[in-house]
Amino acid sequence: MSARRWAGDLAMGTRFAFTGGREGWVRALLTGVGVGLGVALLLLTAAMPSILDTRHAHEAARQDYSFSSTDIKPADDTIVVAHTDTVWHSKDVRGRLLQPEGAKAPLPPGIDRLPAAGEMYVSPALADLLRSPGTALLRERLPGKVVGTIGESGLIGSRELAYYAGSEKLVPLLGKGNVERIDRFGDTTSQGSEPLDPVLLLLVLMVFVVLLTPVAIFVATAVRFGGEQRDRRLAALRLIGCDGGTARRIAAGEALAGSVLGLVFGVGFFLAGAQLASSIELFDVSIFPDYLTPSPVLALLVALAVPATAVLVTLFSLRRVVIEPLGVVRTSGPGRRRLWWRLLLPLLGLLMLTPMIGKGNGGGDFNPYLVTFGVLALLVGITALLPWLVERAVGRLDGGPVSWQLAVRRLQLSSGTAARMVNGIAVAVAGAIALQMLFAGVDADYTKSTGKDPSRTQLEVDLRAATTPDATVRALRATRGVRRTVTLSETSFGARPETTEDTIQIMVGDCAALRELARISSCHEGDAFVSSGAFTDAASRKLMTPGHTVWVDPSYPGNTKGAEARWTLPAELGRAQVRKDALRGDLTGLLVTPSALPAKARPSLGSSVYVMLDPKVPEPEATEEIRTTVQAVDVLADVSIWQSTERSTRYGAIRTGLFAGAAAVLALIGASLLVSQLEQLRERKKLLSSLIAFGTRRRTLTLSVLWQTAIPIALGLLLAMTVGLTLGGVLMKMTAVPLRVDWPSVLSMTGVGAAIVLAVTLLSLPALLRLMRPDGLRTE
Repeated sequence: MSARRWAGDLAMGTRFAFTGGREGWVRALLTGVGVGLGVALLLLTAAMPSILDTRHAHEAARQDYSFSSTDIKPADDTIVVAHTDTVWHSKDVRGRLLQPEGAKAPLPPGIDRLPAAGEMYVSPALADLLRSPGTALLRERLPGKVVGTIGESGLIGSRELAYYAGSEKLVPLLGKGNVERIDRFGDTTSQGSEPLDPVLLLLVLMVFVVLLTPVAIFVATAVRFGGEQRDRRLAALRLIGCDGGTARRIAAGEALAGSVLGLVFGVGFFLAGAQLASSIELFDVSIFPDYLTPSPVLALLVALAVPATAVLVTLFSLRRVVIEPLGVVRTSGPGRRRLWWRLLLPLLGLLMLTPMIGKGNGGGDFNPYLVTFGVLALLVGITALLPWLVERAVGRLDGGPVSWQLAVRRLQLSSGTAARMVNGIAVAVAGAIALQMLFAGVDADYTKSTGKDPSRTQLEVDLRAATTPDATVRALRATRGVRRTVTLSETSFGARPETTEDTIQIMVGDCAALRELARISSCHEGDAFVSSGAFTDAASRKLMTPGHTVWVDPSYPGNTKGAEARWTLPAELGRAQVRKDALRGDLTGLLVTPSALPAKARPSLGSSVYVMLDPKVPEPEATEEIRTTVQAVDVLADVSIWQSTERSTRYGAIRTGLFAGAAAVLALIGASLLVSQLEQLRERKKLLSSLIAFGTRRRTLTLSVLWQTAIPIALGLLLAMTVGLTLGGVLMKMTAVPLRVDWPSVLSMTGVGAAIVLAVTLLSLPALLRLMRPDGLRTE
């Protein structure tokens, strides 16, 4: 057959896609919107490399750490930078104080000049926050007057909270906390990130497969909108002399036109979403519109794959349809679906995944291709099994109210259409259940105990700029929400004034504070104690001999010649039994009261204040007041909330990516189901009008439409739970974690799927009520 004949038939199909009056345009519009939603999400996925690369580039460009700051001498092109990060109601605020040391001091990206002392550049999101009510404590905490905003090049996200402020007091603080001298901004020492371990790589692969498979399935479903009307048109073409092959090529042309229209809609949705991107923040991640630049290769792949999928799906759907001049044979009753070949895909998926069982992090890498295609086979197997399950289930249903009988009869006649509508949500729920099980299984491997007991204390304040903790403690005790404070300081001692090795820890505090660390029978000011966790080697025992002369904190930068703190250990050293619930878990040396140390040693002490909160004051409010109080006394102080566990940063980032992606996919699924539901209702317009004309109550028809949606959804969710539990179990075995079912997560994912369907059904009711009118029988 000539290429001209193919082109002519495809062109005719394209014309049919956009002709036929209002019905034709509505059909084309629904197809375009349905495909467009999927294309928009695929383009978002194609933009992920650009998003990650751009965020990383911006972060690297503003990097202000120096691994050789001690070698950098003050010059005309140096600047001193202090990190003053804070938190406002669980939102991180990135803060930097800047003190230039010359006219050529480097400029951080995003600002056009260095702020003077008392001035501050803030990010647009922080400027909005400071203007909002209820942020007086935050405004009081920040160190200057706003004189400008930070540009996009200095931020990693549109909703990031950040500021640059000027200062004239940083040079004396060099070496305390995060105060460094640098001669340029930008990361020039990065050696690249560590590769992901096998389990994290498996999680990343799973996230992409699970999130993108429902999108691809919906795109394949959307190109079949209007299938019944299309078949009637093809039958009319057969009546005027077209052969079967021509009819199929014309159908392929219609699908091709709908998919191209969907690509146009998808690009439009993507560009519109990109413009809104700066105002959206998901799980503390935000982006700028120009971050959304799809990879050219991936974008081209989407542009080619969507039309090709449309044509192949259309031809596949017509493989068992005999289009005759007087109608479509399919409407006379389809043959029973066979089960055996539908089980091949899930079995193939299990066979691909089985060789990797037990690998975990210690048994070698997972084969990414086997993982991807194995999981794909299992998930896509749902789309093959669901039509069979719906057909078998509804075939045995009978009796009941009129609304139930109408719904069941409709499902018996078109179970395949009902199953197609549910495929996307079933695949999404199955994948989500498997991922939740996998995350629950490996969570313990990436979450470790901090050794901190939040019941002992709730906040820890690490002082940096303050020479003594006394002013901070007085300010804290006058702050609302503070019930009690405990102050502990730390330093070390060694055998020689210049040594930085073989030093022993000293914890300093009054008797009440030391009793928060160890069990001490008798304590008075001037006493010193050897902790039960002290070193037991001969050199350490000799160094801790009572009356022995040592040097306090030999590595302290202020220990210039003649200023070293020489200390003769007390003639009597008591014994202290370290508590299991001690405020510090790393006690390995001496516990001493303040007057036991020489005065020269006090500048080298690093102090922490442990704060117990008043339960009568809400914790968020008390925490914010404490942060503001501490910042006024010590601008470099770090206030941290005690937590019993902490999670791996990479693992947390993958979880965040999953939740953000899942939110986008669920939004797509909800929108796609609504479009699919409206298309189904539009095709039944005359049937609904006929039933209304014969006196059927609207309530009966409404309930019948609800049952038509609820029955396939219930079966789809049941199948999704089965496949999801199976896949989740296999993945847990692959990662070598104990097999257990996280039932709350399973039921919650199933509930989310059901809630989406319920919401879509409610949103489609207005359209249903408009269609249920006798004048819908009118035709031209």
